[in-house]
Amino acid sequence: MTLLNGIKNHIKGEVGLALNILIVDDSTVMRKIIIKALSESRYHDAVIAEAADGLEGLKVFQPKKTNLILADWNMPNMNGIDFIRKVREIKVKNKIIVIMITTEGSTSKMEEAMNNGVDNYITKPFTSIQLEQKINKYFD
Repeated sequence: MTLLNGIKNHIKGEVGLALNILIVDDSTVMRKIIIKALSESRYHDAVIAEAADGLEGLKVFQPKKTNLILADWNMPNMNGIDFIRKVREIKVKNKIIVIMITTEGSTSKMEEAMNNGVDNYITKPFTSIQLEQKINKYFD
């Protein structure tokens, strides 16, 4: 969230739910779309970290701080499934919610994701309302 958005939200009296969110997607445009959707939701106060692939995601990931990971499936260097497997191997006290945001929409792909540590799934394209609803299932 930018300082200007924070001031606007403060003036409007809006209080958001401050999460630590890691967005892992090789598309800069998609990361910006997700950040914009979050900024227009009750999660506008989130602290957001970004990574362009799974390897970078592992470097940016903060096990003690991250509450939510939004990850793509198809990325270079390390895909989303391998990234999530590595994240799940790290022992943390609090459950980290993982939502996969991807073009992979087949039932078999969804099942594969869920069997590898993904908590929920959104297929692209998606709306900001769909994203917020998926996140709301875990944070209220």
